Amino acid sequence: MVKKIKFGAMIHGIGGTTDGWRHPSVPADASVSLPFYKERARLAEKANFSFIFVADGLSINEKSLPHFLNRFEPITLLTAIAGATERIGIVGTLSTSYSQPFNVARQFLSLDHISAGRAGWNVVTSPSAGAAQNFNETELPSHEERYKKASEHLTVVKGLWDSWEDGAFVRNKDTGEFFDKEKMHALNHEGEFFSVKGPLNLERSPQGYPVIFQAGSSERGKKFAAESADAIFTGHETLEEAIAFYHDVKTKAAENGRSHDDILIFPGISPIVADTVEEANKIYEDFISLVPIDNAITYLGRFFDQFDFSVFPLDEPFPDIGDIGKEAFQSTTDKIKRMAKENKLTLRQVAQQVAVPRSTFIGTPEIVADKIQSWFESGGADGFIINSEIPSQFKVFVEKVVPILQARGIYEEEYSGSTLRDHLGLKKPINQHSLKSNKALEV
Repeated sequence: MVKKIKFGAMIHGIGGTTDGWRHPSVPADASVSLPFYKERARLAEKANFSFIFVADGLSINEKSLPHFLNRFEPITLLTAIAGATERIGIVGTLSTSYSQPFNVARQFLSLDHISAGRAGWNVVTSPSAGAAQNFNETELPSHEERYKKASEHLTVVKGLWDSWEDGAFVRNKDTGEFFDKEKMHALNHEGEFFSVKGPLNLERSPQGYPVIFQAGSSERGKKFAAESADAIFTGHETLEEAIAFYHDVKTKAAENGRSHDDILIFPGISPIVADTVEEANKIYEDFISLVPIDNAITYLGRFFDQFDFSVFPLDEPFPDIGDIGKEAFQSTTDKIKRMAKENKLTLRQVAQQVAVPRSTFIGTPEIVADKIQSWFESGGADGFIINSEIPSQFKVFVEKVVPILQARGIYEEEYSGSTLRDHLGLKKPINQHSLKSNKALEV
């Protein structure tokens, strides 16, 4: 069987830029418009995307992106989208740093049942000091501490999802047996961060339990993903970077006793597609012109724990700021500093590139399709999460690039299953208690 590219769609309201909401094609209220989200999800579903992806954050201030200031909570939003779609997977972000495992397990498994097995959880650790202050803490825990907590949190959630073996609920009206007591299991977890008795008050879903995504690309983030995630959301500027990352994560997964196909790698890309390269470049230039340099500088500071870059000259080399931001968006800040140094960029150039990155995937439909195919076949990606700050560009991608990939036989022409795991080619997880019972019978 020929391996096929998988697509996810980032639905990001008015977008991840400071001023993209001013573009004529962007509904100014998109971040709180359910019709907008439904329309994008249905368009992605029509194009056989494996899933939609909704990001989140837990703190804002006067410097936050417009989208961050006013947006829906993901679980609530995805539940509404589940009712407006039939096949596409629905993936949402939720923090392990500021949520209790029992609630998370129940919320996502409920979403999985409501959507008939289409849910996924993007596990994050919340790299913002403001988030800590919103949840009864005075400072942001260290990068390592957050990942230690995330690892235990996910272990507890998966344990709760295994509270009931398949077929536990007999529901026999003649005998009065509602459930099989032998198939109910308390968790009785006692750990460093959490104490959870269980069991969860909800049975397993059609896909076993939700697909686990992870979005950190630091060394610690990659280790966490290799141990526990089904898919990882990342970002790269070059094919060489993508191949190196792909190989590294797959190798780490194998070191944890997992197969090459047990974890999928999804770089995020923002294609700009037009009839000519010149037209595509103009679309980008017109869009970036909406962002004043002061706003770009402010946005850059977000990744460095709101560091004020305005104290430095704009047209001199990117300043050496040491380890500022190391405990926040570690992989992103490392990447920004490396990009600035290797390319000898000024502060102005770095701010513009970070505020509105110029897509590597820009050009005619054939050029964009060629590049996607090259990354896929060269071992840089299992699929891609498609983001478009310009809503009209997503429609262009679906209508002009997807058919090319389908004609080449490397993208699905229809869904082959009903659950998110089906779409991604992931195995249904075996309930740990059923596994123990089967091993005991083999002995």
